[in-house]
Amino acid sequence: MTENDRLNADAKKGMRAPKRPDTLEQAVVRQLDQYFAQLGGSQPHPLYNLVVTAVERPLLIYAMQMCEQNQCKAAELLGINRNTLRKKLISHGLLQ
Repeated sequence: MTENDRLNADAKKGMRAPKRPDTLEQAVVRQLDQYFAQLGGSQPHPLYNLVVTAVERPLLIYAMQMCEQNQCKAAELLGINRNTLRKKLISHGLLQ
């Protein structure tokens, strides 16, 4: 049975096909839409810094965990210089 046959069979049973996960870009846009909806007309915070900070900190944490706290490997994973990684870790309070 092909994937298409399976989806058609599921549809006939009243089942929905599994939803594709959002791309990172779609997730960001969805979150921005929610952010502006929650503002209710209020003035937003400077958007660029808000988004960069919200994404960068968990990205740094994730990369460091994936690389077992090895800064050289994490910098390589992120595609940035190790000194840049160190500055970012310090600025986010992730390194002393």
